[in-house]
Amino acid sequence: MTFTVPIRDQRLILHAVAGIAELPDGPDEDMVEAVLEGAAALAEGEFAPLARSGDLEGARWDNGTVHTPKGFKEAWKAFVDGGWMTLAAPERHGGQGLPFMLSAALMDNLNAANVGFALCPMLSMGAIEALERHGSDELKRDYLPKIISGEWPATMNLTEPQAGSDVGALKSRAEPVGDGSWRIRGTKIFITYGEHDLSEQILHLVLARTPDAPEGTRGISLFLVPKILPDGSRNDLRCVSIEHKLGIHASPTCVMSYGDEDGAIGWLVGPEMGGMAAMFTMMNNARLNVGLQGVGIAEAATQRAVAYAVERKQGQRNRLPVPIAEHPDVRRMLIRMRALTTAARALAYYAFGQVDHGVRGNAEAAARAEVLTPLVKAWCTDIGCEVASLGIQVHGGMGYIEETGAAQHLRDARIAPIYEGTNGIQAADLVGRKLGLDGGLAFDGLVADVRADTDDPRLVALADAVEVAAASLREAAPDDRLAGSYPFLTMTSVMVAGWLVERLGRVEGTDGRTRASADYFLATVVPEALGLGAAAEEGAALLYAVPAEELA
Repeated sequence: MTFTVPIRDQRLILHAVAGIAELPDGPDEDMVEAVLEGAAALAEGEFAPLARSGDLEGARWDNGTVHTPKGFKEAWKAFVDGGWMTLAAPERHGGQGLPFMLSAALMDNLNAANVGFALCPMLSMGAIEALERHGSDELKRDYLPKIISGEWPATMNLTEPQAGSDVGALKSRAEPVGDGSWRIRGTKIFITYGEHDLSEQILHLVLARTPDAPEGTRGISLFLVPKILPDGSRNDLRCVSIEHKLGIHASPTCVMSYGDEDGAIGWLVGPEMGGMAAMFTMMNNARLNVGLQGVGIAEAATQRAVAYAVERKQGQRNRLPVPIAEHPDVRRMLIRMRALTTAARALAYYAFGQVDHGVRGNAEAAARAEVLTPLVKAWCTDIGCEVASLGIQVHGGMGYIEETGAAQHLRDARIAPIYEGTNGIQAADLVGRKLGLDGGLAFDGLVADVRADTDDPRLVALADAVEVAAASLREAAPDDRLAGSYPFLTMTSVMVAGWLVERLGRVEGTDGRTRASADYFLATVVPEALGLGAAAEEGAALLYAVPAEELA
């Protein structure tokens, strides 16, 4: 299969949904078009050809050194030389200062073309934002320009063997040296691109506890720990192994050891014990970008399934063989794949657009971006898994055979609902924090905007159900609220996505594929979500009706 970037869809969504033309000091149309075309050429020409070979070869660990698959170094050089890391980075540190939504289009492309490769720049994007907001002037001066150029990729180091979702349980320690630096000791796991051969330098953002820090998240600090120290010597850190995973084989997932000898040298990012605020800046960026992984994988899986379905002949009509794409059930799967992919892209780009408006001083947009973040991370990655699974089904038995490539999409997609905060944590964030943001006005304003901009009775009914469920969850006991959080997140996501695809369908000149996708989404997916209201309001009693061990 030859992957083709859906520029037409991206252009439509950027204008009709994300509002790129409405940005103060936003780029002109020529710049938008140049970025879309250049990003498409990069994805199609450099990243996509390495997707299958990278999956088969995988990253390799050899005595602390990690080798990326053949061709990755050359493709990374093309990415850096093209200035793609600079796209949305601040101009004062060497970036282009373009809207985040254009960066979303870039990452959408790279995820669709080769998600294992795209993980490397994704983490650097979050590090740029964290250092820009929380780093000292010296750290910004010495490190930000190199991250922004792409010369020095960055990582995020949170998880430890005993501290996964419970970040407050981490045990890594940092001791002050006396000259402003710290010595870090500890082990981190699941570190994406923690070691590789794409660059000599790698910058690690590491959470650790300082002496006498309180337990829990309040006692955590964030440190920048470079692989190579300013004097050119190697820091006391190393990759002790890489994981063997279901998917994203090309992306090295590292176990990192800090301070086996004298201690790894690092510098505080933000104030002591202010690590969680700085890390959440990076994580919120990553969560939106992980949502784009779901979008990109869904796009690739859809293109592969359609290509197979129009070529594969099975059965006859008028005594002539017919492509399986003509069978109603296969056509159902294909239109569902396209509709879900379009809706997920619209939701993700809309969220990035709200971030853009927020950083330009629109407080309402900034609050809305916070509400949308768990929706994008959770629902879009769920969509990535569903669409990839449907893609295998379209292929039939051949989809279960690795050679067709359909299985890789599902293997790659399955991690996205897990990392950067599981989708269950995103649902808990929605009902625990975002429902009450700005006294509830941020969430209620979103529902009100959906109501004000639609006359579709199915969307109105879903907005009613979301409003009723929100009121119930706000009054519920904590366990009951959490028990209903996931169906509530799905209802809310479908409501917003349905509103956005309806808007796409109304745009003058919209192509038939987009209009058909919008119609299908409103006719089938929106009513499905309406049925989740009972689960959102049911409470926790049924979940604890028997002890967990009796469920075995």
